[in-house]
Amino acid sequence: MKQYITYIRVSTAEQGKSGLGLEAQTRDISLYLEQYSEVPYEIIGEFRDIQSGGDDDRPQLIEALALARKTGAELLVAKLDRLSRKVSFIATIMDDPKVKLRVASMPHADKFSLHIYAALAEQERDFISTRTKAALQAAKARGVKLGGMRDKTMKRNEAAKAKADRFAASVLPLVQKLRDAGETLQAIADALNDAGKQSPRGGQWTATSVKRVIARA
Repeated sequence: MKQYITYIRVSTAEQGKSGLGLEAQTRDISLYLEQYSEVPYEIIGEFRDIQSGGDDDRPQLIEALALARKTGAELLVAKLDRLSRKVSFIATIMDDPKVKLRVASMPHADKFSLHIYAALAEQERDFISTRTKAALQAAKARGVKLGGMRDKTMKRNEAAKAKADRFAASVLPLVQKLRDAGETLQAIADALNDAGKQSPRGGQWTATSVKRVIARA
């Protein structure tokens, strides 16, 4: 029987208390098990940390890895960055012959693909950080009050989130009905397109956009 050890992580105590980040990861893991896993399967351990992904000293992850080495069960995470945001840390785990890693959001990815993805994600985060710092310095040089910029950005983000929440709520009954009937994400996307309903961005629905609506709800 296929065996898994699941691991989920959120960055702050607030996220842990709200359950939003945890619920989204649990949902992704469930989707993987339902649609991609060998059957039968069993989960022999469930672990969660409320801690930064940049901190490698996470007690629950340490326990999950120890159990994986002991039993040979696959360590299943929702996304690669839930394991760590450091490519060096991820590479160390993937090089461990006693640890089998599986990422729910990339069900067919092998070790090589995961390593490349981790490296690209780290580069992107570094670039975004550099770009943000440069933009703030340029704004400061023009005499812009940075606190005001952040306040306006936060308000725009809040408004965008509220709009997305309203849209998700408007289509969720239909999506959930189809999901309960056993339809796949792609089948639901096709049904929405046939019904003439636009996606949140005004285009065609895809399996990914349907998944996002479910996750937002």
